[in-house]
Amino acid sequence: MPANTSAFPAHILRFPADEEWVVNEGWDIQSRRLTAEGCDVVFATYPEGMTLEPHKHDDMDIVGVVTKGVVRLTIDGQERRYGAGEWFHVPPSIVHAATYEAECSQVELVFPVDAAQG
Repeated sequence: MPANTSAFPAHILRFPADEEWVVNEGWDIQSRRLTAEGCDVVFATYPEGMTLEPHKHDDMDIVGVVTKGVVRLTIDGQERRYGAGEWFHVPPSIVHAATYEAECSQVELVFPVDAAQG
């Protein structure tokens, strides 16, 4: 098993790397994905200082928890800081942005949204 340099237990490294989870030119984002029935679970570590510009996802509903660090999320115009142990929700089709004030690890549950769900 490779050396564990992430904030997650070494067992998480057994999950496939997910190089497409967040594509942000010039940043090294470590992420692993576990595919489950009804949702995917993404374990991601974002570097300090990284910013995700405002965007939205029409095809996913995201519920996550910060496990290490601090992220400042703006969701539908409301800004809030989240630290370790705090949960957040990014509903589908809602504009959101993120600034990682410190290296930040998160577990993100990604639920697909299909036409039947509306």
